[in-house]
Amino acid sequence: KIRDISTITTPPPGRLPVVTEVRRFSNNLVREVILKEIARKGQVYFLHNRVQTIDSVAERLRILIPEARFVVAHGKLSNDELERAVIDFKDGKYDVLVSSTIIENGIDLANANTLIVNNAEKFGLAQLYQLRGRVGRSKTQAFAYFLYHSQRLRLDAKKRLRAIVEASELGSGFQIAMKDLEIRGAGDILG
Repeated sequence: KIRDISTITTPPPGRLPVVTEVRRFSNNLVREVILKEIARKGQVYFLHNRVQTIDSVAERLRILIPEARFVVAHGKLSNDELERAVIDFKDGKYDVLVSSTIIENGIDLANANTLIVNNAEKFGLAQLYQLRGRVGRSKTQAFAYFLYHSQRLRLDAKKRLRAIVEASELGSGFQIAMKDLEIRGAGDILG
């Protein structure tokens, strides 16, 4: 009684694939990417998934790019603070949302078309794919930058980052799942 699998590989009309790049972290690159998105009247998600250091990262970004307006959102904020930060970002009061992976599910803003993931080598392939899905929700070209800090990437991290770039066409979720299975192994298929 195994069921057939069907995949949806056709994007909505007018939707463009997200331009995806894996790069070594650089302050100049981050500044250039954020200013480029602001110049085209868009907004940026900057994902830093360590709540302990997220405020200091946001402060460094404020110093690096004084022209931009930043707001921080993470799961340790109270419900009211978190809701206010996201609503203010949605309303255009801020250019950059510095957040934890809290944006992974449910935030769908047409004006946020650039994603920067800090320490991308620490994420799983499925999570990187899910995060990339936060941008490109409109007819505007979207960009995703997966930035790593290590001098040398571990082999599995290199495979994950290569796979996310290779599977950048729309409807590539099944392809990502198969690559993830290949990298991590199948485990107990009935488990």
